[in-house]
Amino acid sequence: MATETHPKRADADHPILPILADRWSPRAWQDRPVEDEKLRSVFEAARWAPSSMNEQPWRFLVARRHSDSSWNDLLASLHPGNQAWARGAPVLALGITRRTFTRNDRRNAHARHDLGLATATLTAQATALGLHVHPMGGILPDEARVRFEIPEAFDVVTGIAIGYVGDPGSLAEKFRDSETEPRSRRPLDGTLFTGRWGEPSPILG
Repeated sequence: MATETHPKRADADHPILPILADRWSPRAWQDRPVEDEKLRSVFEAARWAPSSMNEQPWRFLVARRHSDSSWNDLLASLHPGNQAWARGAPVLALGITRRTFTRNDRRNAHARHDLGLATATLTAQATALGLHVHPMGGILPDEARVRFEIPEAFDVVTGIAIGYVGDPGSLAEKFRDSETEPRSRRPLDGTLFTGRWGEPSPILG
């Protein structure tokens, strides 16, 4: 986990929980399996995320590099650019959503939002356990659908790598700088508005 002097610790403008400040998305991983009890806690945290109508539209396909025969299929479901570094992660997962509500089969416009909430709680729990998570938009949904026989009622939305952060020197050169560069975010006055679009909220002082 990051320390206060680690360049990846968020330099927040306002107080936030240390677990959020310490969260970042590495590409370098230790060649160390993630304990099953920690994975159970991580996905249990996702289970308790909020969702519209308590639909819980998320599903996760998971593979452990050191023990699951489906590992290569999951790796092949990522974009090649992500495969280059994700092959070193001890755990890979796919985040999947059900497209419609189970109660009436109407479109669930919030399904991807709710998967995001589940992924966020998963990530916070992982950080608390000394793990790191790297969500990925670069996936091959059609490849995943075929390899894992995913029903048509579900959308493959995101990839997720989980593990213990490793040595940046193990990465290809093009990835190394991102492991040590300080993190940055758009200031709140470009995000938090009141009154009309683009007008910074008086909450900001």
